[in-house]
Amino acid sequence: MGKRKPSISTRRKRGLPRSRLNVLFTCVGRRVELLSAFRRAADRLRIDLTIHGADMSWFAPAMHHVDRAHIVPTLDDGAHLDALLATARDHKIDMIVPLIDSELLQMSRAWARFDALGCRLVVSSEGVIETCQDKLLTYRRLKSAGIDTPRTWTCEAALKLKHHRFPYFMKPREGSAGMGNYKIDNLEELKVLRRRVPNPIVQEFVDGVEHTLDVYTGFDGIPRCVVPRRRLEVRNGEVSKGVVVKDRRVMAVGRKVALALGDCRGLVTVQCIVTPRREIRVIEINPRFGGGAPLGIHAGADYPAWLMSEHLGVPITINPTAFENNIAMLRFDDSVFCPIDKRWR
Repeated sequence: MGKRKPSISTRRKRGLPRSRLNVLFTCVGRRVELLSAFRRAADRLRIDLTIHGADMSWFAPAMHHVDRAHIVPTLDDGAHLDALLATARDHKIDMIVPLIDSELLQMSRAWARFDALGCRLVVSSEGVIETCQDKLLTYRRLKSAGIDTPRTWTCEAALKLKHHRFPYFMKPREGSAGMGNYKIDNLEELKVLRRRVPNPIVQEFVDGVEHTLDVYTGFDGIPRCVVPRRRLEVRNGEVSKGVVVKDRRVMAVGRKVALALGDCRGLVTVQCIVTPRREIRVIEINPRFGGGAPLGIHAGADYPAWLMSEHLGVPITINPTAFENNIAMLRFDDSVFCPIDKRWR
């Protein structure tokens, strides 16, 4: 049996060399807060962290906050995955963190190719991603696990119902970021909007307070910490104001969802609505870092430190309730100022 790697504190005492990590964030976009959280965690853990960012354009603000920026083809370009594989190989990337829904399935299916390069993907299994990206499959998985979720139909099935109980909620079956979502108040709206929304599904409308749950599952799929964030304000599909709510009933639902999904990796974002009757109804799952994850990190759930420690084989102990309650996040706009040179063209 090989020797166990010393803990971070033991490294300091013995004067052992700092660990080195190359981490690549793909479709890095505007996720500056998340990059900063990884930097802070690396400093605390004495890790020499080099942050790489990949995006299709230099106009992505976070590309100017990384150590090494890589322009890659768009997601619908067949060369996108090959470009990421080449980046992982040429720059000895240790870990990749995909950040948008539309990239997850492609990355998961290429897990073995990245693993052959010694690169670890922070991405759930293909089956988990297929379930989460298909709202009808999500509904069926949650129902089979006994998790409360709004009744969901295809649009055709909803139109055939003998008795309607409006309002309904319509969304794309494979949608994200709140795009194409509509509240349906009557049958005429249902018939009209079905032609506007691509491949729509119809759900019971649930009234209440929306919460987003960050569920940390590490690399073995076991949920170790759930941080609920009550949504106060949303802009362009992403939370702009939120507050941590340490509600143990809501936290228990987050753990149950992750266990029902099975092979999760990293962070899973679960959306639910707490109704006036205190029902907790799960409405959506995104198996990735959500845009509001920095709030949970600031409250004390240090996902970046846990991920990097796990990757390095350093033993960690996670207290599932050791995060601060009633911490609010109030976002504001910031800017990157940079000269345009020949790279941009």
